[in-house]
Order: sequence, then structure tokens, then C-alpha cells
Amino acid sequence: MNKPFSQASENNKSPIFSIIKDYYTHTKLLLEIGSGTGQHAVFFAEKFPHLFWQTSDQKQYLDGINLTLDEYQNNNLGRPLELEVTQPSWPIDRCEGVFSANTSHIMSWEMVEKMFSGVGQILTAEGYFCLYGPFNFDRKFTSSSNEAFDKMLRERDPNSGLRDFEAIEEMADEKGLIFVDRHNMPANNNILVWQPKKP
Repeated sequence: MNKPFSQASENNKSPIFSIIKDYYTHTKLLLEIGSGTGQHAVFFAEKFPHLFWQTSDQKQYLDGINLTLDEYQNNNLGRPLELEVTQPSWPIDRCEGVFSANTSHIMSWEMVEKMFSGVGQILTAEGYFCLYGPFNFDRKFTSSSNEAFDKMLRERDPNSGLRDFEAIEEMADEKGLIFVDRHNMPANNNILVWQPKKP
């Protein structure tokens, strides 16, 4: 098996870090949902030596992630945990940070809801959930390329597709997460940030 590689992940890892570094300053344990090729995990674990970056993904991606993680020498990067966001209990009970990139548009809406439910249950009060990817705003595409991408996704899987920010925000609120900020990113992407509601 060859080590997986994503050019998009290579391109966006530095811009993503420039944003998320401010949210994970005091994080000790971070769960990455949908680690994919593992490129983000290796890059961010090196950039965040003070925290433990825990990878996770669906079973079929674990071997590829492990190949990528083999090149990392430090001890603050966890081998991937098998995680289906729809499973009733997650392999981590509590953590101070959650990160996910390019997942919400390849999931069904039910899975997106389950992801936010899970995050709401494991994220500590001062923690942050940073979600990176393409989103619609005011129920409109932000670019023609995003519209074409959405069409391609839905042709492949009718349950997938770019998500409307307003729908996510409303749903996240019901799961106990309050929206914090939006950061515009290159290539018509965004980073959306949530934090648990205060009691």
C-alpha cells in the first residue's frame, strides 16, 4: 500500500494553522475527526508540541493514516482511532479541542448532526471546535467552483453536498455549541469555530 497524499491538504495546512493556532493555545488533548491522509495531523502535531493530537477516521482509512504517521518522530501524535460519528459512544470521553477538515460536505446531514452531538458531549467548557471546508452562506454558493463541486458531490452521493452555514449554526446551537467566529480561507473555504455554551 502506498502512503496516501492529498495536494489540497499540502496546500491548505499552513493557512489553516495560521488560524487555528490561536484556538488551541491551552489545549492538552485534541481529537481530529476524519484524519484522511494524515498529512494535517503530522504537520499540526509538529506545530503544537504542547498538545497531544489524536487522529481518527473510518476503518478503511486507518492503514493509510498509519503509513503517514510512521514518518513522525515525536510522541504527541496518536495512532488513528476507529470512529464513525454515528456510533453511540466515541473512543474519547473528554478533550479540550476538536478539529475536522473537509468532512461535512462528504457526510449525510444526519452524520453532520451526529458529529456535532458527539463534539458537544466530549468538548470541555473552554475548548474549541474548528471545522474547515467549503460552505454556503445566506443559502448561496460563494463561487462557481463551489457550485460545481457541490453538483459533483451530489451526483456521486445524493446525501452529500455543501452545507448551509445557517443550518449548521442552528443545529449546533441545539447540540449545546455556540458559534464563535468565521474565517475566510483560500480557495473559497472557511474555518468555522464553535465553543460549548456556558451554563
